Amino acid sequence: MAEIRSERRDKVAVITVHDPDRRNALTPALSEQLAAAVAEAERDTGVHAVLVTGTPPAFCAGADLSALGAAREEGLRVIYDGFLAVARCALPTIAVVGGAAVGAGLNLALAADVRVAGPRARFDARFLRLGLHPGGGMTWMLQRAVGPQRAAAMTLFGEILDAQAALSAGLAHRVIDGDHDALLAGAIDFAAGAAEAPRDLLITTKRTMRHTANLDAHADAVDAEIVPQVASLDSPEFAARLAAKQAEIGGSR
Repeated sequence: MAEIRSERRDKVAVITVHDPDRRNALTPALSEQLAAAVAEAERDTGVHAVLVTGTPPAFCAGADLSALGAAREEGLRVIYDGFLAVARCALPTIAVVGGAAVGAGLNLALAADVRVAGPRARFDARFLRLGLHPGGGMTWMLQRAVGPQRAAAMTLFGEILDAQAALSAGLAHRVIDGDHDALLAGAIDFAAGAAEAPRDLLITTKRTMRHTANLDAHADAVDAEIVPQVASLDSPEFAARLAAKQAEIGGSR
């Protein structure tokens, strides 16, 4: 049964596209469920980070071609809704790519803040080989992830990046060896940094990073950060952590 599966691993929401027989290809129904799962993770105050993955052997083989063939603008936008929900997510996001990420599946991987790859990962634009123009903002996301030359190689010339090539290109942040369970466990361990941080601070900092990414001057970034930083100085989370640190220092004397 094609479905989106969600579970909590401590403070991490793990969202899985599950339709292995079709290599987790996105249908309108799956995209709608994916968007709903991301929204649910955002509403859950116990969730500090969101992981998105696909049931092996693929990460996501793109849009279901039968659905795509019948789509026009409205239908395409319905298919986009799933990975755009990841792109817009207020919480830190990680794409856990254990197999092929193709077309809209590449978009799903690109939509995350960080990509962690397994040894069988493949990053494949493929739109042109199907006779399709890229969609869903792929050209924008890919050029920002790997630069214009590599993006051109992947999009216009059909270059496919394996896990190590993706790591070298900066498309993947790290490669974790082993099977899918090991990959997922490694990604959850990586997410511990977000899990340990105050949730409101994660959301505010991610919002600030989105803003400062579009600034030209360092001074403008200083101004953008100063208000939320001052607010964090008055937060109970900072007070508690400062007190714990001071007690630790006092106890070590």
